[in-house]
Amino acid sequence: MTFSITELEHEADRLLRALLHVECDPRGRKWNHETCLGIAPLTLEINRLKAERGAVLLAHSYVDPEITYGVADHRGDSYFLSLRARESRAPVIVFAGVVFMAETAKILCPSAEVLVPDRGSGCSLADSLTAADLRRLKAMHPDAAVVCYINSTAEVKAESDVCVTSGNVHAIIAALPQPKVLFVPDRLMGQNVRTELHRRGVEKEIITSDGTCIVHEEFGLAEIAEARRQFPGLRVVAHPECAPEVAAAADFVGSTGGMMKYVRSTGAPYFLMLTECGLVGRLEVEAPEKRFVAGCRLCPYMKLNSLEKIRQCLAAPAPGQIVSVEPGVARRAARSLERMFELSPVD
Repeated sequence: MTFSITELEHEADRLLRALLHVECDPRGRKWNHETCLGIAPLTLEINRLKAERGAVLLAHSYVDPEITYGVADHRGDSYFLSLRARESRAPVIVFAGVVFMAETAKILCPSAEVLVPDRGSGCSLADSLTAADLRRLKAMHPDAAVVCYINSTAEVKAESDVCVTSGNVHAIIAALPQPKVLFVPDRLMGQNVRTELHRRGVEKEIITSDGTCIVHEEFGLAEIAEARRQFPGLRVVAHPECAPEVAAAADFVGSTGGMMKYVRSTGAPYFLMLTECGLVGRLEVEAPEKRFVAGCRLCPYMKLNSLEKIRQCLAAPAPGQIVSVEPGVARRAARSLERMFELSPVD
């Protein structure tokens, strides 16, 4: 596709208005008019292809900012995006995130063609547990409710009683009648959930598998202590996929969406975000008055998404970019997801 100079200049201006405040850029770029003009042909072409195909693009908060603000129709965390997929009537859904998210979109909107820009965009949590692994654990704990974190494969969701996200996990587990819970695949989140439920006066025996997030497991107490020393009044904001000692040292622990709400509503001179750097970029755009200190980490899987790959999968998707879920697996996985929606508290 070719575009006029006027179209390119207008698009560069639009992008610059959105991206001007982004300092936490994974590629070290400075967002000025020249940078925006360089990507304007891609964002214009992607948005035109979306219109031609009737496509909707869902982007997780951890992907690069030019995707989030240049071409995404909806941006947010796993729960928010699963709701958008469930509600979608679009014939095509492009999911800029990781594969398990695209699988979830296909399960919730089976009539849509669901595309993932890079099939290699996996997840250390989802990859840590197979359906066969879970069946073995279920056989060892037949009296336990099986709760899977949304960061799991379709096959694991199909073996579970209910799916949860980091935003609704406490309410859902507390609502289950079983005193014993098999929580998969995140060991660290399971430990944090147990602690938080105890604080709320809810006692559950929580057994976990051994998965961890390669991003959130990296954070430690030393960097929190050093940041607090350097920046008096600092608030530490952590994801529940962090280690329990890190969560205990944080001022707030919550989902991606919860962290954004906390930062927006909290008056503090500085914030240390113990999560993926894409969220810091979002906050720099949507709360430019806030100040962030270094500390976030990059997810190598999320960073496999790019404008070039999105354009390619919209124009001529390769077989590996088209997401499919075996119908029997999809039906069973849909039950665990729908139970999540039924049990989730209404904001």
